[in-house]
Amino acid sequence: MAFSLKDSWVWDFWLADDGDTFHMYYLHAPKSLGDPALRHRNARIGHATSHDLINWKSHGVVLQPDDPDAFDATSTWTGSVLQGPDGLWRMFYTGARFYETHNIEAIGVATSPDLYTWTKQPAVVLEPDVRWYERYGDSAWPEEAWRDPWVFADPEGNGWHMLITARSNQGDVDDRGVIGHAVSPDLTTWEVRPPLSKPGAGFGHLEVPQTVIMDGKPLLLFSCGVDTLSAEKSEGFDGGGIWSLQTTRLTGPFDVATAAVVTTAPLYSGRLVQDRAGQWLMMACHDANSDGSFDGLVSDPLPVGRDPEHGSLTIVPSPKNP
Repeated sequence: MAFSLKDSWVWDFWLADDGDTFHMYYLHAPKSLGDPALRHRNARIGHATSHDLINWKSHGVVLQPDDPDAFDATSTWTGSVLQGPDGLWRMFYTGARFYETHNIEAIGVATSPDLYTWTKQPAVVLEPDVRWYERYGDSAWPEEAWRDPWVFADPEGNGWHMLITARSNQGDVDDRGVIGHAVSPDLTTWEVRPPLSKPGAGFGHLEVPQTVIMDGKPLLLFSCGVDTLSAEKSEGFDGGGIWSLQTTRLTGPFDVATAAVVTTAPLYSGRLVQDRAGQWLMMACHDANSDGSFDGLVSDPLPVGRDPEHGSLTIVPSPKNP
């Protein structure tokens, strides 16, 4: 059954697997706000567990703002979880500070010995480097985009990589979305690097990036709705939602201009995960419907495969998913 909360909207989420239990961390905000658009300013990170990716038990809030002067003073946003070589679990997540006209994003980290209890580290881990990335005020874009960190080990054993939802400091305002990049030798010290994709690919931003090896080949997954595609790309195009492309390396570069749509709205913020049988599945949140309503829940897992011609992600038809 889909994951939802009676009194809160649920949207972006990410997963960790300890070998016995699947852990889902999710953004949520109270429905008492009235307007779903206000959820971004009130997001908290919750935790749920499952043994089958279908039946979930919620454990409540694990991270939320607690310091009015911190980088996450307003909201705690999307991230990723992994276990370091020291056995400690790390959650790299987005902190947001909202002002009257805009918001500023930065990336922080929290640690846990068991995936249940988390301790935030007060220092900012990463902010955008002006050599390559847009900061707020550099264009008419209404935020400083630096969020959704996806962290993974270098395939050749050379430290760690972080993919980031970011924007280039060059190009048309609606066409600056790029996959930001940072590297670390130890998961503690990070260095911002140039983006792994180029602006001008048709995206205002590329949200919740994820890379996996599927069927022996690297795949990039990201999300961008039709309302944040560039004017040129969106012309005559009624899709948008979750996108994918086959790549040559987990660490890029990524030719995102060639990405193909996996699902259109309302499915968004897709995440790939393997069940205990090794089947690749995709879960996604239910974003805004065509009538503007917002369901605020996470979908059941959808079986996925690869397009044999292009290598992009496809939904596998089933009786429940025609």
